[in-house]
Amino acid sequence: MSREVHVRFCERPKAKLLRPTHPYIPMASGFFYLVAIIDWASRAVLAWRLSNTMDSGFCVEALEDALRRYGKPKIFNTDQGAQFTSAAFTGKLEAAGIAISMDGRGRFMDNIFIERLWRSIKYEEVHLKAYADGREARDGIGKWMDFYNHRRPHQSMSNQRPMNVWRDGINRR
Repeated sequence: MSREVHVRFCERPKAKLLRPTHPYIPMASGFFYLVAIIDWASRAVLAWRLSNTMDSGFCVEALEDALRRYGKPKIFNTDQGAQFTSAAFTGKLEAAGIAISMDGRGRFMDNIFIERLWRSIKYEEVHLKAYADGREARDGIGKWMDFYNHRRPHQSMSNQRPMNVWRDGINRR
């Protein structure tokens, strides 16, 4: 069974939403979890990490990477998963002066964009490969994330690529 945790951040007045999450990634022996932080408006994956545990450490690393590379949002929205309610995770947000917003229970529609990302990566990458180990998974997923961000057009965004939409939004500010 896949455990998926979703996070998004938004900035007002221009809504900018990010989500990290972890679906279950099967290996030849065992499994890994994937966390990704996405910008809701552009669907760009701003940071991601793999881990063989569901602790908050790899989620915090992804958060730190997204903030370092793409800047600080005004609001960071997540579900109420243990990784995202941990003192380590919320402490990073609070220390940066970022408002924390959490979804209510059963709010699946709040997660629609991250769910679509998971569906895409599972059917276009993960289920097509039988990763032998974490290194192989990290390489394959990394290549797919690069493809997704920079070369894969999104019909719902007039066939633009996520990173192009993200950069256009930043340049208009």
